[in-house]
Amino acid sequence: MSLNTLVLGLQWGDEGKGKIVDALSEEIHAVCRFQGGHNAGHTIKVNGQQTVLHLCPSGALHPKVQCVIGNGVVLSLEALEKELKGLEELGVTFENRMHISNACSLILPSHIGIDKVRDKKESIGTTGRGIGPAYEDKVARRAIRFGDMGNQELLKEKVTTLVSYHNKILQNLYEADTFNIDDILAELDSYKYLYDNYSSDVQETVYQWNQQGKSILFEGAQGSLLDIDHGTYPYVTSSNTTAGGVSTGIGVGPKFIDKIVGISKAYATRVGEGPFLTELFDDNAKMLAERGHEFGATTGRPRRCGWLDLVALKKAVFLNSVTDLCLTKLDVLDSFESIEVCISYDSNGNPIFKSFPGWMSKTEGINTFEALPDRAKSYIQFIESFIECPASIISTGPSREQTIYLS
Repeated sequence: MSLNTLVLGLQWGDEGKGKIVDALSEEIHAVCRFQGGHNAGHTIKVNGQQTVLHLCPSGALHPKVQCVIGNGVVLSLEALEKELKGLEELGVTFENRMHISNACSLILPSHIGIDKVRDKKESIGTTGRGIGPAYEDKVARRAIRFGDMGNQELLKEKVTTLVSYHNKILQNLYEADTFNIDDILAELDSYKYLYDNYSSDVQETVYQWNQQGKSILFEGAQGSLLDIDHGTYPYVTSSNTTAGGVSTGIGVGPKFIDKIVGISKAYATRVGEGPFLTELFDDNAKMLAERGHEFGATTGRPRRCGWLDLVALKKAVFLNSVTDLCLTKLDVLDSFESIEVCISYDSNGNPIFKSFPGWMSKTEGINTFEALPDRAKSYIQFIESFIECPASIISTGPSREQTIYLS
């Protein structure tokens, strides 16, 4: 019997989804990305070698795993080519195992141009990769889609219309440089081989796998608190990062998902602007950043660090119908004499904390729950009790084998 699993982040992204998806992919037929773009950065460490994936599903390093990029993803062909070539240099090939939805909206150079000049004025902390403007065009029904590359005449007509519109925005609203339509068409033509090799009716493909009893893993990008509808708006991403994004981003119904694994760090981080009620500005913040290597995998930006917010985490568990909690980076807390978690807010919205004594011993690399220090066990059990969700996976380091699996 097939078991279809959704893995998603419960915070502001950077929870360690890449490692977990990679670890769970060993016995999976296919891994599917369903939203976001190359603003995602999923870091995987195998045999001491670190790989960062931005578009390819995190199961890509397993040679027999089918890889799917669903219609909910906005696609940079430049970034895709760069990533595929980089993986091929590592011996990872994609012949007969990469499937990209014809309905993916494309990111054009003019999307990136708009994103960069606009964020200078609005300062919401985007990655400047054209993600937001591409989603805007998708919703406005003027996007160029991956499948359009199969009809050169239609593609030219659509690109001419869209880039002309972008140029008016850049010139009249931002007094910025415009883009040459022929240059963009030539660039798209250079990526035509990606369409020829990987274009797919993803929904039909996934349906057929399900009929054959294949197990499928769906991989979320970013995190629940960055969801366009349910996150800390307007400091959010441009897609639905929560469980509902699977249905819209791949084309499968909720009944199709058997298990939902929500991932949270043992503390909290955030990249970019926006509210972060448990953020720290003291030596504890520095320790978390240093021990956790808290720099963005995609942008290199330093992450803001703070204590775990259990109120927000419990809400994210409800929002996503999470069946299993995965707690990552437990080992980062090994050197803290005292650890705090937010358990409620006061009337002014300030966090109220509960303090735990630190375990002050090494958990890195431990792969059984019994071997954890008693204080670490108590910390985990309190989290489980508060959010009303069992922890079935605990990560104690960046590598596959540095993981505790619980029934």
